[in-house]
Parts: sequence; C-alpha cells; structure tokens
Amino acid sequence: MFSLSSWKHLRIPFSFYLLPVFIFALAFTPNHNPVRMLLVFITLHLFLYPSSNGYNSYFDKDEGSIGGLKNPPKVKKDLYFLSLIFFLASIIIAACINIYFASMVVIYGLVSMAYSHPSIRLKKMPYISWVVAGFFQGCFTFCMAYAGLSDFGFEVFGKAHVFIPGLLTSIMLWGSYPLTQVYQHDEDSKRGDQTLSLKLGIKGTFLFSSIWFLFAGLAFAWFFLAKNQDWAFYGFLAAMLPVVLYFYVWFWFVRKDQEKYANYTWAMWMNRISAIALNIFFFWYFLENTQILQVI
Repeated sequence: MFSLSSWKHLRIPFSFYLLPVFIFALAFTPNHNPVRMLLVFITLHLFLYPSSNGYNSYFDKDEGSIGGLKNPPKVKKDLYFLSLIFFLASIIIAACINIYFASMVVIYGLVSMAYSHPSIRLKKMPYISWVVAGFFQGCFTFCMAYAGLSDFGFEVFGKAHVFIPGLLTSIMLWGSYPLTQVYQHDEDSKRGDQTLSLKLGIKGTFLFSSIWFLFAGLAFAWFFLAKNQDWAFYGFLAAMLPVVLYFYVWFWFVRKDQEKYANYTWAMWMNRISAIALNIFFFWYFLENTQILQVI
C-alpha cells in the first residue's frame, strides 16, 4: 500500500537517539505500571517520532544525507499520508492512558510539523528553531512521558521535581542539536533555510556546542549533588567521558579540514556514542533511583 521509500523516511530506528529522555523520565515516575510504560514507549518511539520524521522529510525533500539515512530515497506523495496515519495512531494509543497525554502528543506533533511546513517553516528561523526543537524534544517530552507514565495531566509542567530534570535534557539537546546540522549546509542553503549551524559556521557550531556541553555538565552535576546522589554524579561523568573525547577528536579533525570531516558519518557516530552512553547511564540511574524511592 505504501512505498518502501516512504517507510524508510519514517526512520523508526532513529528513535533510539531520543530514548534517554524517556528512560530519565521513567526514573522519576512514582507509579511504575507496565502497561502504561509500554503504551508511552510505543506512542513516542514507534509512532510519534517516526511520524515527525516522515512529515518533515516530505516537505524537506532532501537529496543529501539526513539523520538516520545516508542516502535517502526520493520522497513520494504517499509519505505525507503515511506520516499522518502514524500521527493519528500515536494520538489514539496515547488516549488509552488519558486525554491529557493525548493532548500533549498532539501539541508535540503540531510543533514538529511547523518545523518544516512551508506556511511556517521554523527551520528558516535559526534561533527560534533551536530553542523550540531543544525544548520540545527535551523538557516537553520529559514532562509528557512523565504524565503518561504516571497517568497525570498538564499539572506536571508546574512541578519543580519534574520540570527541572526535564529542563536538563533540553540544555543537553541545545548543545548537541546544532551538530546534527553541520553536514547539511549545502542542502539547507539551496532551500533558503537558515539553521543555527549555518548561521554560526562549522567551527562556530563546534565552539557553540562545547559551551553548551559544559553548561549541561555543570547543570547535571548541580542536580545530582543537590540530591545527595554522588554515585549518579560520578556515573554521569563516566558516561559523558567517551562523548566528550569523541567530540574533541572530531573538532580537531574539522579544524584541519572541515569539508572532509564535517560530514554525515562523523555526526552519526557522535549521535550513536552519546545515545548509547546516556541510555546506559539513565537506565542504571532508573534502577538505582527506583530502589532509593522504595526505601524512602
């Protein structure tokens, strides 16, 4: 019914890179219900994120590499309808938990659509798109996941113990997000898009990200130490070590020849290393933090 190229543009495996936010939210959830855990995971990672990927791919019509696809196939008309079907499915599954979680899914989906839709196209607005993408993929998603996992509503956004760790994920994403754009400068320029990375330049992007990574590290350190979780602080440092090392090795090569090394392969390995490291850390944090909550 739907073309193979359209299924590829959904980039379902790419959802793995956003999994740390879900696991981190799981660590703070007071009521661990297996059914809700499964429904939230399916809603976000198997339907909502792929829907967003497909919808944006349809309007971007990239000919060069994009996240998760080194050689993307030509976009076909049925991708538009497939992405909307996935979006509708995510809303229906979310509604099985409660109407508030489903409403958050709708909000996330609409904001994501605005990123590439020609009538709004946030992608043309470098700083606004950076803020919006980092906030919604980080803090908003964290609060949304927490609400779904706990069967809560929009009140979670007003709770400091939910919003603050959610904001930490956004700070980290604000650092990494521009790096995902360094190999797309030519493609973005052809369409007239002004991404933050294009605005900063390749070397400027690396300097900008290094500042935000430092800020993120200090913010997470403050958070864990304020909670008297020294074990989490050291675990976080251990998890970030391979990420930081890879980042600076990549930056070193880029400074020597940015045309050769600011490419898709290096960017995707940055994503893989950070996703693997953070998924392991946050899952370990979830197990340890759950034990602490049970004792308390």
